[in-house]
Amino acid sequence: MNQHDKSTKLTVGVVFGSRSTEHDVSIITALAAIVTPLEVSQKYTVVPIYIAKDGQWYSDDRLKDVALFSSGQIDAWLAKQSPVLLDINNGLKLVQPGLRNKTIAIDVAFTALHGTHGEDGEVMGIFEMAGVPFVGCGVAASAIAMDKVFTKQVAQANDIPVTKFVYFDKHAYETDPDEYITRINRKLRYPLFVKPAHLGSSIGITRVAEPKDLANAIEVALHYDTKALVEEGVQNLIEVTLPIMGNETPRPALLEQPSLKSEDFFDFETKYMSGGKKGGKKMAGAGGVKGSQGYSTIPADLPKELYAKAEAVGLAVYRSLDCAGMARVDMLIDSKTGEVYCNEVNPLPGSLYTHNWNQAGVSNIELVSTLVDLALERHAKQARLETTFATNFLKQF
Repeated sequence: MNQHDKSTKLTVGVVFGSRSTEHDVSIITALAAIVTPLEVSQKYTVVPIYIAKDGQWYSDDRLKDVALFSSGQIDAWLAKQSPVLLDINNGLKLVQPGLRNKTIAIDVAFTALHGTHGEDGEVMGIFEMAGVPFVGCGVAASAIAMDKVFTKQVAQANDIPVTKFVYFDKHAYETDPDEYITRINRKLRYPLFVKPAHLGSSIGITRVAEPKDLANAIEVALHYDTKALVEEGVQNLIEVTLPIMGNETPRPALLEQPSLKSEDFFDFETKYMSGGKKGGKKMAGAGGVKGSQGYSTIPADLPKELYAKAEAVGLAVYRSLDCAGMARVDMLIDSKTGEVYCNEVNPLPGSLYTHNWNQAGVSNIELVSTLVDLALERHAKQARLETTFATNFLKQF
């Protein structure tokens, strides 16, 4: 149920782009998964807000057209435009500079920013300061979710299983690399996975089968990040992911078992535990659905009890990080022991994972409309909190 007056249309600002390695993915998420269904619903006035790769903010209806980006004409077009100014005094307003400043008030911000300078909580801080409702996780949850180490530590504090791990920052490691190599070899069992703490899973990750390759893998991770994570591999591995939406009462979509390529189905023991050797089985059956990472099995092909356990772990992780609006929880399962481990959390799933929600019976229009309503609901509850406190402190000066 909408939290606003249905006689007037809300103005939804869709924010995308930014100074991120996932800039182009953000554009597709914004235009295909958010702008289009919002407009088709005819319930909202949709304002595109594009952050260019140099950090400048722009807003113009022509930015809703993917052809402007796919044609390669975006830089030439931006050179002829004036960036907008942000007015965050008691709300979020876009100001188009000119002889007569044009101002657009944003009722709800809907971010499609993947990666750094957006998904990590930076932009959410602007919205919080402005006092404008926004879709998705808040500042703290976004920042924690974007740090794989913090995510594991929060999960541990809430008695949610994680794989054994060692972490360190770049300065500490470079000061005494032998000490960390020794610690890792003493604490963890091979094979290991060495990862940058803050980047997506496709960048800087190395599978290490034996100690002689460990130092080089760490060097690769620290080339991309200031903090590295080394974790123990899961035996008999099944990898699953669970999109979730909601505030106090989160709702799971379907547990999804992603595969590596659209034409092949690689089980994850082959992918991770055998050095990425090619092989595996063709995708079979109606469970194979094409998702953002290729073909996936939706719902995941797991025994009923194990499926329920993984779903419960995903929801527990979502709550423990204080996620709101939406997120996706990635988990690792040991198929022999039945143990389910929290791996990481994505506070803004690519294209909102619409393919999964569609399988769960939620249309693209219902998904984005529900997310807007959740943003309004969360903002209304926060607005009822007292954030100032009257004191006599200044009178003593």
